[in-house]
Amino acid sequence: MVCSRHGLDTSTVCPVHSSPPFNAPAARRLRAALGMAPGHVAYGLRAQYGLLVAPETVMAWERGELSPTSAELTALAGVLWCSPGELYAEPVTLREHRLSRGLDPEDLARRIGLEANSYQKMEDTGRWKGNERQSAALASVLGLTLAQFVTATGKQDELAEMLRSAVTTRWQAYAKPLAKLLPVPKAHLERVLEVLHNEYQSLMVATLSWGGGGGTAGTGDAGREFLADIVNRFWSVAGGAR
Repeated sequence: MVCSRHGLDTSTVCPVHSSPPFNAPAARRLRAALGMAPGHVAYGLRAQYGLLVAPETVMAWERGELSPTSAELTALAGVLWCSPGELYAEPVTLREHRLSRGLDPEDLARRIGLEANSYQKMEDTGRWKGNERQSAALASVLGLTLAQFVTATGKQDELAEMLRSAVTTRWQAYAKPLAKLLPVPKAHLERVLEVLHNEYQSLMVATLSWGGGGGTAGTGDAGREFLADIVNRFWSVAGGAR
């Protein structure tokens, strides 16, 4: 997105301000529910909060083309008679999670045991390279679920590849690499991997037992579908295998 005030790409940090992730559909829905036009919203921002925002800018916010600053978002919530939280989108990136917690990069870096410049580089590139202790601290400080941690740190593809290899070969060989990838105790990962491995192998055994029958292709498809959806299955099992 583009910084609405300074015309900068918000995929990197705006040098003048940072803003939380904006829920454009919610803003449009709330305005419509109040029977307001974009011009009414712009007038309210100017009259109530002294913000010079054009109706065209309000429309751009709602289309997701521009993102309001923190001050603009707070004022918009006032005009739309809602809490600022109702206008926040679900954070995805490290930067968005950090902003949603009200932390600056230096503070977060200090709390997870990293140099500020090192952390900022990881946030800007979307590639987390912290060690196991720093990963656990990051997840704790930002309150990340496992799925949020993997997405925010850019590890989705790596996780999927490891899981597919684990269920199709010897799962024991992947417990340690996964423990480095995820802030989860190795013993818990071992239990999850064993469950996933057994599920996949059961599908393959069923394929062999039906050899030559009409169900062979269908079971083969089931195996491919299992591997394609392996990450979602991992989250499901990981949440209940404690």
